[in-house]
Amino acid sequence: MKEIVPIAHIRSDFPTKFGIPRQSGLAPNVRSTIIFEPTFRQAEALRGLENFSHIWLIWGFSENENAPWSPTVRPPRLGGNVRMGVFATRSTFRPNGLALSSVRLLSVEKTQEYGSVLIVTGADLMDGTPIYDIKPYLTTTDCHPEAMNGFVENTEDYRLHVQIAPALLSGWSREEEENLRDILSQDPRPAYHHDPSRIYGFEYAGCEIKFQVTNHQLVVKQIDKKSEK
Repeated sequence: MKEIVPIAHIRSDFPTKFGIPRQSGLAPNVRSTIIFEPTFRQAEALRGLENFSHIWLIWGFSENENAPWSPTVRPPRLGGNVRMGVFATRSTFRPNGLALSSVRLLSVEKTQEYGSVLIVTGADLMDGTPIYDIKPYLTTTDCHPEAMNGFVENTEDYRLHVQIAPALLSGWSREEEENLRDILSQDPRPAYHHDPSRIYGFEYAGCEIKFQVTNHQLVVKQIDKKSEK
């Protein structure tokens, strides 16, 4: 079997795992850039891709590549307290650290430094994550309206109400604010964390976001700028 090597890496506003949406498409307007490795920076390889609205990314769980796999895991959708078989979930603790994400392709852009790059939205990848393959999403074969959602079918679409004081958003555009609210509404906390007194924090878009959750309300307590946005 041919060795699997990264063809590209992604650039996103998520420098750490904490805070990344748990699935692709949950923060549909958050942009990322896919930069190809020098060997694969050939315009011919992307010919025709611009005509597709969505693509599949096959990528690797690079941050836990040495972690042992587990036959059962605790899905966040079930509160982190019920175990399911790993192959019935999208857990990162798998025999092979491969993941699959469907993202929207905004454009194929030519750059002087990196050749052709892909601008996508809705990705659930940490900055620097290796991508092993890219394929077009096809509505004729990839979309199944009659599909069953297993244990996810009976779980509620859990979202938090997000409260951010206007003063904390100074310098943020309307689009950036909406993206942040989308991310926070998904509840970035581990599924088994429910301490209302705890202050959580994660890095996003060059800032450290600190927040607290009580019942179904998330309140942003502080936004510390780490670098130029």
